[in-house]
Amino acid sequence: MPKIDVNKVAEILKKNHIDPALLRRVIEEMNLAVQPDPGEEDKPPPVKKQFVILVSDPQGKLPKDDFAGWILQIPEHESVASTQERIYRAAYDFNASKKGRLLPAKTMGDALENVPAKHFKEAEVWVKTKTPVLLVKTNNEIPRDDLKVVKGGRLDDDE
Repeated sequence: MPKIDVNKVAEILKKNHIDPALLRRVIEEMNLAVQPDPGEEDKPPPVKKQFVILVSDPQGKLPKDDFAGWILQIPEHESVASTQERIYRAAYDFNASKKGRLLPAKTMGDALENVPAKHFKEAEVWVKTKTPVLLVKTNNEIPRDDLKVVKGGRLDDDE
């Protein structure tokens, strides 16, 4: 539907000899109607994000078996190398707060589990899993030898 400017409506009403008091009330009401609602103000577009997995490696070498980590997101255009610095910033801000002085985050796990989301949002990092999740390593190959594929059967069936 085409929109018409409030001033044009006022001119049309004046040309048609509308009572000035009525004209003023109608114009005021139209001006109120065209004002945006307080919640509808233009918001910036949402930040595009990329996923990052932060792996827990306290001994400085990856375990041979399964290991744990956290799922995070950072802005798409940022380097994943900045992820730890972002977490440090959020933890420092939290530790400087009243609650943080009582129960400071001393480890990465403490920070990711206990620091409120507002501190992470300010550092532009979004924690998707507060508790670590298990990660499984793969050699990125699908074995082709010794596979017995039988319709309806399992791969490890001995027939």
